[in-house]
Amino acid sequence: MYSKKLQVKNIELSTRVVLGPMAGITTLAYREFMKPFGVGLSFSEMISDCGIDYNNQRTYEYLATSNKDHPVGLQLFGFKKENTVNAISIIERKADYDILDINLGCPVTKVVKTGAGSAWLKDLDRLKEYMQAVCAASSKPVSAKIRLGWDEENINVFQVSKPLEEAGVPFLTVHCRTRSQGYSGEADYDAIAGLKETLSIPLCVSGDIFSLEKAKEALEKTKADCVMVARGAVGNPFLVTQIAHYLETGESLPDPSVVQQAEWAKEFANMLIDLKGEFTAIKELRGIIPKFFSGFPGYKKVRNEIAMNTYSKERLFAVLEGIQKRERC
Repeated sequence: MYSKKLQVKNIELSTRVVLGPMAGITTLAYREFMKPFGVGLSFSEMISDCGIDYNNQRTYEYLATSNKDHPVGLQLFGFKKENTVNAISIIERKADYDILDINLGCPVTKVVKTGAGSAWLKDLDRLKEYMQAVCAASSKPVSAKIRLGWDEENINVFQVSKPLEEAGVPFLTVHCRTRSQGYSGEADYDAIAGLKETLSIPLCVSGDIFSLEKAKEALEKTKADCVMVARGAVGNPFLVTQIAHYLETGESLPDPSVVQQAEWAKEFANMLIDLKGEFTAIKELRGIIPKFFSGFPGYKKVRNEIAMNTYSKERLFAVLEGIQKRERC
């Protein structure tokens, strides 16, 4: 069990469960929704340094935080230190955040083609210089997220990690897949066994955390200080509570009921609608709300109904309240 609170520089995490950055998901509304479930640290959607540097107003929207959101990290990606350093100076004037996270692991082709994301794992000579410049430019702690390496023939997570610490990074997350895997196959926690012993900074393990058992396996194999939950919590927010509670007490909490899932779905829907307006929010909710009912027998038609035929808050809530009424009968 983890009885001691985890520190990142002067920032104390209330739990050892970190909410990972997800494009199109980890909006301010989603982070605020997830925080009460036991999130110790949240990260924003990935933000382009060029979008900030070039004064793109839509990119600025990703900088939004709130009092309920802390501690929160803004995740930045880039490939030229000049652009990243300029972006940091703008972000520090415009945003209220606690940690700046640099994405060195995104496998998406359009990001990698620019030299950002996982492309950094093939350019180690320049990486340390880049991260030194970023850490020097930031008044906030600068964390980093990486992968095991480019592909199975080029796994270099150990060679990447220590130079990042030496550059000034005080918190490191490793997604236990290579860039070539994307999100396919399985996360290989064994690949970073022993990494923690080479570092004097907190290590966070990421990849395939879809259950409490997976979180336990990841932490046992890697000896990491904390665990990052991302896709596994989308539609299953109580997973964060289950992991946080277990790490503090050693007790396993039961899964929530369908009725409770529907109630949480309504709560999140209201928060996203308040943030983005009904028209935009409903389009996004059609992809998220069905996940609240994944794994429940007999709910395939309901999931399809929400995904395909829900075009208003009124219709969405009618479906969700219908679920609750049916289950209570």
